[in-house]
Amino acid sequence: MPRRRRHSDEYDGGRGHKRRRTSEPIEIEDRLESLIIRVGEKSTSSLESNLEGLAGVLEADLPNYKNKILRILCCVARLLPEKLTVYTTLVGLLNARNYNFGGEFVEAMIRQLKETLKNNLYQEAVYLVRFLSDLVNCHVIAAPSMVAMFENFISVTQEEDVPQVRSDWFVYVVLSCLPWVGKELHEKKDVEMERLLSQIDGYLKRRVKTHVPMLQVWTAEKPHPQEEYLDCLWAQVQKLKKDRWQERHILRPYIAFDSVLCEALQHNLPPFTPPGHMPHAHYPMPQVVFRMFDYTDAPEGPVMPGSHSVERFVIEENLHCIIKTHWRERKTCAAQLLSYPGKNNIPLNYHIVEVIFGELFRLPAPPHIDVLYTTLLIELCKLQPGSLPQVLAQATEMLYMRLDSMNTTCVDRLINWFSHHLSNFQFRWSWDDWSDCLAVDPEKPKPKFVKEVLEKCMRLSYHQRIVDLVPPTFSGLIPAPPIFIYKYTEENSSLPGYAMSITIGNAIKNRASNEEILTILKDVPNPNQEDDDDEGETFNPLKVDVFLQTLLHLAAKSFSHSFSALGKFHEILKNLTESDEGKLHVLKVVYEVWRNHPQMMAVLVDKLIRTQIVDCATVANWLFSQDLAHEFTRLFVWEVLHSTVRKMDKHVQKIQEELERAKDRLEKQQHRRRNSGNEEDMEKASEDEEDGDRSSEEDEEGGGAKSRSRAKRSSEEEEGLEEQIDRLQEKVEAAQSQQKNLFLVIFQRFIMLLTEHLVRCETSSLDFRTPWYKNCTERLQQVFLTHHVIIQQYMGTLENLLFTAELDPHILNVYQQFCALQL
Repeated sequence: MPRRRRHSDEYDGGRGHKRRRTSEPIEIEDRLESLIIRVGEKSTSSLESNLEGLAGVLEADLPNYKNKILRILCCVARLLPEKLTVYTTLVGLLNARNYNFGGEFVEAMIRQLKETLKNNLYQEAVYLVRFLSDLVNCHVIAAPSMVAMFENFISVTQEEDVPQVRSDWFVYVVLSCLPWVGKELHEKKDVEMERLLSQIDGYLKRRVKTHVPMLQVWTAEKPHPQEEYLDCLWAQVQKLKKDRWQERHILRPYIAFDSVLCEALQHNLPPFTPPGHMPHAHYPMPQVVFRMFDYTDAPEGPVMPGSHSVERFVIEENLHCIIKTHWRERKTCAAQLLSYPGKNNIPLNYHIVEVIFGELFRLPAPPHIDVLYTTLLIELCKLQPGSLPQVLAQATEMLYMRLDSMNTTCVDRLINWFSHHLSNFQFRWSWDDWSDCLAVDPEKPKPKFVKEVLEKCMRLSYHQRIVDLVPPTFSGLIPAPPIFIYKYTEENSSLPGYAMSITIGNAIKNRASNEEILTILKDVPNPNQEDDDDEGETFNPLKVDVFLQTLLHLAAKSFSHSFSALGKFHEILKNLTESDEGKLHVLKVVYEVWRNHPQMMAVLVDKLIRTQIVDCATVANWLFSQDLAHEFTRLFVWEVLHSTVRKMDKHVQKIQEELERAKDRLEKQQHRRRNSGNEEDMEKASEDEEDGDRSSEEDEEGGGAKSRSRAKRSSEEEEGLEEQIDRLQEKVEAAQSQQKNLFLVIFQRFIMLLTEHLVRCETSSLDFRTPWYKNCTERLQQVFLTHHVIIQQYMGTLENLLFTAELDPHILNVYQQFCALQL
């Protein structure tokens, strides 16, 4: 730390510097905050001397800035967990110098812990409890009171009729603190600790783990088992206990101050009872620990700790914390990861790559946006060009080799990451090393992966460049040129509708009005007329075909041209899609003309939904239709489906927010009316006292008129708001009904497809576990996981109508895994 200077010298209020005296306290507070946040970063002085100096500065400022210091320290305990032991040491030094401050800090931490739990901030609550536990090592908190808190946490496992995820969280908090404080607690309260661990063991043995397959990145257990997070952490703690609680990786600066800290008086934690279960509580979902490397994968340099070594947990936890703290600034985040303390004793690059992929592949969703992980890995490659790219290439090769057993959702994310990564390195890759994918069924995971990657690369570049970069042997996997496919060309002049397409094209070019074009379209013959007269009156597929093919052909130059065309002829398209068949046929035409350009197809479908030309349920039916059966395993199909579900959810949320705003306005209006009535009564009573001799008749007549006028206006406004609320309530119910119907359509189609496949395989005595079956079941899992918050609202309906006991066990199993996530 730089030479300590007294604040009175630095902020002298005027000697040598012209400063406004009113800003002096603010400047000192900012200075204190900066000093506390920066402690533990690179410095010419040792960490111990920096901590001792900072403790002296803070002690001197406690009389004037105690509340500010308390707030900052509580904040860093919650938001900078990677520097946990640095701040616990600082609090320990302050407690040794000022016992009262130490007590106030502990009380403030408990208040903050209660607040975080109340607000469902469970990850931050983990950091706070871990901070409190490490204060035992700094002689701030007495060990017996910490054990008592842990016992209260574990008592949650005895509660009845609560979700398993609630008990899981409290058990995880206790286990995750033991690498830091286990040794100290076991030395001082060994009997209580043994009882605590025995209770945890009993709970873990009776837990339901139906959910695990849905959260695993790989279905295969080799070469690395994909363990449930509590099972893995329990094994790590068991090994730590077997090693006499000796942990060799955590930075413990308080050891250097042991002679000072051991003399300090300790505080007892105030009694802490875990808050009861509330129906609106959102507990963290269970996880599966991601493993990609072991000691054999990093042959040179330090040895990687084993998967059941507690050091592995500590390293990964700290790296996760660094990403969580700095994820908004990729350069800072990369630099912090590479300057990790103790980096010379571990294969840091391997740990970093594994942790980043672990977050990217986490199910149901990564902690941060997907693009973060791409930019972070690129930044790391720039900072460590001599070593990290090789580790990343090794990891990519391993992921490719294990594609056959990889979860389909994770394959999607791998495709998006890898294509984006290649685009930043001129699309260079040793494609010949993956030539094994050319000799297998194109529907197998490896060739499908390469094909999807090349298609994504084409989106980020252009078709010819990808053709030039990829070896000729891969030509079968290179996407077709993304050109418009127009069927009404001169070569197909014999097609029905060819002549009409020319007429429509000329009308559009000549800026004909919508009415004129609709008049022309009336002359298009209906191929269904002979079969069904009624249907012919409502739906003419050739009319949709001719108009939309011609319109999109003229607007095929760019996204903007296509959007403009759909907007300009919106009235005609609405006229053509009055029936469900019309809506479905519009989507068929979009696929026919842009089937070699999935990106254009996706954005046009999105535009059609936003302009209400088609609805979400129609899109779902189209995606599961026979027309797209051969594309069912393509990535773009599922991008369109998830985009459609999200768009439906945004629509519902928007109407719900409008309804809530209207209710708030009505409540305020009623409140104002009540207050206004009270004020008028008071004013009238006051006027009667002061002006007793005034003509009461005039007063009552004038005042009464004003009062009645105000009351009438207020009543009219309330009536208007109540009518608006009724209308919005109806809209919300209608939107929720559409949303429920959308999920019923999606899940019903899944069930139909899977049931047909299972029956067909059973009839033909074939193994049903084909690549298609794996893809389909994992897409079903993906829908459940991606939209789990929305689906929870309709669980009763789904269980009663679709996922009944009569359903095939293979399909029902997916639903039961999903239900187990929230048990």
